[in-house]
Amino acid sequence: MIEQVDTISDSLGSPPIVGGQVPPIGDLPLPQGFGALPANADIPSTPMEIFHTTISVFVVAFLVTLFVTPLMRQLALRNGVVDMPSDSRKMHSTPIAYLGGVAIFIGMMAAIAFTYIEPDLEPRIDLIGTHLSAYDQMSIPFSIVLGMMLIMLTGLLDDVTQLSPRIKIGGQLIAAAALAMNNIGTTVAAGVLQPIGKLIGNTTLTWEFAVPFFNTTAHVDLIYWTGVVIIALFVLGACNASNLIDGLDGLCTGVTSIALGALLIIALLMAAADTGHLDGARVTLCLAALGATLGFLPYNYKPANIFLGDAGSMLLGYITIVLILSLGDTGKTHFVVAGLVIYAIPIIDTTLAMVRRRLQHRPMSEADDQHLHHMLQRWLGVHGAVLSLYGLALLFGALGVWLTFGRVRVVMTFALVLASFIGVTAVKLVRRQLSAEPAAMPASAAHGRSDPDPQQPPRPVSPTRGSKPRKPEPV
Repeated sequence: MIEQVDTISDSLGSPPIVGGQVPPIGDLPLPQGFGALPANADIPSTPMEIFHTTISVFVVAFLVTLFVTPLMRQLALRNGVVDMPSDSRKMHSTPIAYLGGVAIFIGMMAAIAFTYIEPDLEPRIDLIGTHLSAYDQMSIPFSIVLGMMLIMLTGLLDDVTQLSPRIKIGGQLIAAAALAMNNIGTTVAAGVLQPIGKLIGNTTLTWEFAVPFFNTTAHVDLIYWTGVVIIALFVLGACNASNLIDGLDGLCTGVTSIALGALLIIALLMAAADTGHLDGARVTLCLAALGATLGFLPYNYKPANIFLGDAGSMLLGYITIVLILSLGDTGKTHFVVAGLVIYAIPIIDTTLAMVRRRLQHRPMSEADDQHLHHMLQRWLGVHGAVLSLYGLALLFGALGVWLTFGRVRVVMTFALVLASFIGVTAVKLVRRQLSAEPAAMPASAAHGRSDPDPQQPPRPVSPTRGSKPRKPEPV
């Protein structure tokens, strides 16, 4: 027996609900919170049927990225857009091409363009099907495409010319503003705020009041503006979190692919349950992103011959967080929590980096070699570290999918214990290193002198994974 849709969805304009039993979607029951089927939906599509009718989106993104990546590599090498092995944190000994992010972007854009033009082809070849829905299903909104362009171009300029952090943040905020203008994620806070609104007798949390001297009325929507703030914070956090874990061959690409696979499962379940206007767009965006990352991964896995660069790592973070925000499109905030659990590896690593630099009294923007992947790499080697983090990503992905089935307390307990174990272990290692540093400090430094030790090489100060590429100066 499936419960009827909750009052949050009702207040957001869901269609009428028919009580009674709902056929299972595939071999899985409807997760808690999806609601019963609308009155004008006859026989629901199953997740596997929807996946089967949209798999061509994945194929287009995969093949385009697979063939474009070598071209981007050659272009990068010819123009000096490379990552130089300039400090001890580098795993490679020869220059490696950037522009992998551009290849992923081209693959995704090809797949998205395919979803736009395929329905209008004559004669129809029916490579993309439509699932049964009581809503007018949207194509992937242009605001998402615009945000992808802005993020990729910002990262690309950083790869080529090394932008200042302020300009990079500005590009990310503009991409976040594009989402808010199209109401992507603006209702993400509804699940938390609307129960508070009930207590004060204003479920929608909107107010109107007269503006003196202007003879007009101002409209304030607390849920919308809270959502705008959340969008900005999430986009900034995700772009930089994905950038931080891009420290070993294939790590960011593989972890993101696993997260996208888990998000695809949730997207298919939501589409089968017909939860809103973005159901179809969410599935196709998942498939486009997953196809592009898997098409790029063979070139990026150790030994990598091309890197994501900031253009790629920021783009992957942006796409992932857009999908997570879209899960709360109908006010089901716990679905967004499920998405954040799926994305836990970058979140944990970024949080630890902030704590670590605070403990070390270092600027937040300063790079170091104490990230999770660095610690694991020292113990297990590059392959072992990457595969270990793949395993953790799979575990968090499974927990996130499980959470959508209503086991919130159990899943959050598992996730809390696992994340806490990882976090405490990492902080202990940092504290151990800090306590060992005074013993290794030269005598001049111990007595307060600032003279450099001639036996010690200077500490590298590269701000990111690699020194930004520079074209060779003409002779």
